[in-house]
Amino acid sequence: MTSPCWKAHADLVVVGTGVAGLTAALRARELGLRVLVVTKEAAEGGNTRWAQGGVAVVLGDDSADSVDRHVADTLAAGGGLCDADTAARIIGDGPAAVARLRSRGAVFDMGDAGRLARTREGGHTAFRVVHAGGDATGAEVERALLAASRDGRVPMLEHHVAVDTLRTPAGEVAGLLVLDASGVPGVLTAPAVLLATGGLGQLYQATTNPSVATADGVAIALRSGAPVADLEFVQFHPTVLYTGEGARGRCPLVTEAVRGEGAVLVDSRGLRVMAGVHPLGDLAPRDVVSAAITRRLAELGEDHVFLDATHLDRPTFRRRFPTVLAACLAAGVDPSAAPIPVSPAAHFSCGGVVSTVDGRTPVRGLYAAGEVARTGLHGANRLASNSLLEGLVVGTRAAEAVAADLALGVLAEPRLAACQPVPTVPVADRDTLQRVMSRYAAIGRDGEGLAVVGSVLDVSAVDRPLETRALVEDAALTLTARALIAAAAARTESRGCHVRDDFPAVDPDWAHGLTIRLTPSGQPMLDRPALLARGAA
Repeated sequence: MTSPCWKAHADLVVVGTGVAGLTAALRARELGLRVLVVTKEAAEGGNTRWAQGGVAVVLGDDSADSVDRHVADTLAAGGGLCDADTAARIIGDGPAAVARLRSRGAVFDMGDAGRLARTREGGHTAFRVVHAGGDATGAEVERALLAASRDGRVPMLEHHVAVDTLRTPAGEVAGLLVLDASGVPGVLTAPAVLLATGGLGQLYQATTNPSVATADGVAIALRSGAPVADLEFVQFHPTVLYTGEGARGRCPLVTEAVRGEGAVLVDSRGLRVMAGVHPLGDLAPRDVVSAAITRRLAELGEDHVFLDATHLDRPTFRRRFPTVLAACLAAGVDPSAAPIPVSPAAHFSCGGVVSTVDGRTPVRGLYAAGEVARTGLHGANRLASNSLLEGLVVGTRAAEAVAADLALGVLAEPRLAACQPVPTVPVADRDTLQRVMSRYAAIGRDGEGLAVVGSVLDVSAVDRPLETRALVEDAALTLTARALIAAAAARTESRGCHVRDDFPAVDPDWAHGLTIRLTPSGQPMLDRPALLARGAA
């Protein structure tokens, strides 16, 4: 590989154009930092736009709800692995974050008496989820942040994939190596790099995530020396529109808010799926609902159940859930006349790069925010609609942390960074990887199946230089899959999103996180597996 063909410099490079990345970029710009946003597609190509439900937030105008109650719901959903202080800080910052977003142009649905409309989703004990466009909250959040970024003249480098960080001899991050759409390399020098790359849904055949969700940030962080944690906790959304056997790629989401408005899950015989399973019934936390659906499907030998929302007439459904209605009608289903066929699909990574509520990772100069980060908010299972909240709050705090670290002079001097060639790393065939991950490392897992995944990846992976976007993405999926199965194999219990068929019970001895680092040879390994206290960063 030849030397990079071009260079650019900034105070902060943000990787990703989702809610966390754009929020961070806007706040950094307000603080006077030179910011550059990098995205491998167009700016509109992030994952945020697909978020339907809303933002979970306690605005203080409802005496029946409180921050403490929201925190309690979050901890209950998280299966004993959330950090209570982290949850309190992020949830407590929610009202200011939503107010800031509205000041940047976001328009939320209004209810009675001039208050924002609210709905309830799984795991919540109160109506606290604010939404936009009925079920198009993510699209509205993305629209407002992109418009504010363009008005604020935040520069964006589109159609450039992040390959690896630049690092000083001391291991500090001091920039980013990127490839353009033609594979031409370039260097972005900066004392701070914020990973806001989203999730890892493309590890699986069926997911709610778009094609860009290939775990790039997890791989970059690991190769930079940062630890990741809780990767075994992959949340499967229980109600994804079933479009036929063998559905692949991004599948249409049927927001949990449909159940919040009274819809119920039934099987092919018309029997309630959640009857007697959980006190909250159809609004139980997502891990509980997904597991219940999976068990019922296994009993019946079928591949989907039904979400019955026929109590909502067509005008009501269209007003409240226009996105869901359009997807259903495109699939030939009228949800006001017949139950919607649904099944679980990979949705959200509860784990990620170990970071604080201010986005700092253990590697100086490297920050993380959004789904790619593990702050301690989600634990073993994310509470519905806490993700947009986290992106708004931690994105803001990360920008402020970068500004503070720059002012204190604790970040590296970019001119000290070594300008290395693109890395050569193992790359597995994506189709093979997705098939074995979906078969052996999805909702139900066991030690034998996880060993099969490891063997298949070992046999199929070939060392390749990361000279194209496809190779960068497939390498990230390969490394992340290996890290995930290492953690899943080590956690010999069932907790939250992690369900082991061979260890079906919760084990109190496993009430702690698992961290993964790379060995000098580039292999994922458990790092002090029994010592990562809840919320440690």
